[in-house]
Amino acid sequence: MTLTFQLVIFPLIATSLILLISIPVVFASSDGWSSNKNVVFSGTSLWIGLVFLVGILNSVIS
Repeated sequence: MTLTFQLVIFPLIATSLILLISIPVVFASSDGWSSNKNVVFSGTSLWIGLVFLVGILNSVIS
């Protein structure tokens, strides 16, 4: 179970880093928001889902 928890933490960290870099780039570009808002919303939804999954797994392990 601990290995599963660690395997879920890695995508959470990777998604956080990708969003940390990509969201300011999207907002800084001239036509970035209107053409990339679906990607930003999908990444944010994935991040929120991973946060809940990590929380559920953490409560099962503890």
